Amino acid sequence: MHSAVLDWYAANGRDLAFRRTRDPWAVLVSEVIAQQTQAARAAEAWERFIDAFPTPAALAAVSPATVIRAWRGLGYNRRAIALRAAAIRIVEDHGGRVPGTLDLLTALPGVGPYTARAVLAFAFDRPVAPLDTNIRRVLDRALGPLPTAPRALQSTADGFVPPDAAADWAHALMDVGATICVARIPRCDACPIRDWCRATQTSSPPMVEGSRSRPKAIARKTPFPATSRWLRGRILDRLRDATNDAWVAFEDPIGTHPLPAVLAEVRRMSSEGLLETDSTTNGARLVSSSYLVKPPG
Repeated sequence: MHSAVLDWYAANGRDLAFRRTRDPWAVLVSEVIAQQTQAARAAEAWERFIDAFPTPAALAAVSPATVIRAWRGLGYNRRAIALRAAAIRIVEDHGGRVPGTLDLLTALPGVGPYTARAVLAFAFDRPVAPLDTNIRRVLDRALGPLPTAPRALQSTADGFVPPDAAADWAHALMDVGATICVARIPRCDACPIRDWCRATQTSSPPMVEGSRSRPKAIARKTPFPATSRWLRGRILDRLRDATNDAWVAFEDPIGTHPLPAVLAEVRRMSSEGLLETDSTTNGARLVSSSYLVKPPG
């Protein structure tokens, strides 16, 4: 089964830019970007970001304003602030090198168990399974049912990892899940795991017993421009466009959001470290001061 999956991946795997590196920092950046971003778009954004900040020290030494500008278009901007904080920690506590253990990785700001295991698998080729939706669905259908208890689930998934090909195995299962073993109508005839697949042998696709695929998304009831996420994006865009980190006064509604709602969101974003405010003028700007760290060595 391992050989079949890995051979399929060698011939059919998606050619994403961040798969061409084993540099732990580059892998960590790619995983943070990919948390809320489609794979192809994430790969394009990752190339720009890693060109600008090729090492943890490079990111640690710039201001939050610089990072947020570089993050433009990716959304969920708190990820950028957390990644910069992780870079500072890597420089200060680990000599500028991304640590290679689960405990040390999950101690970094913004790095959870999934991201840590992805770094271990993709950068260090450790035999662990980063359990995203696609991998979990493939394993659950083909080799499950998987346990529901988190620790048992992770242990079971880790047990399927070929010890000498952890990175390619994870990438392969992600691609199988994204292109073949999809949630609603899996293409079982094209699947490299079909000869071992429990679901194919015991039920008829597309409905597979034990599959934990997410249900079809419910149509959005609130128009996107009326959401706080849209408003936050517009606020940050105004600040990104300000010359020399000048203060920007918020004195009018934005879209359908009245001024009190705009100012409340500005204050909330300030508490998250995305910007700083001047309460006397209703002004705000991206945080322009740098928390500088000494380069390693």
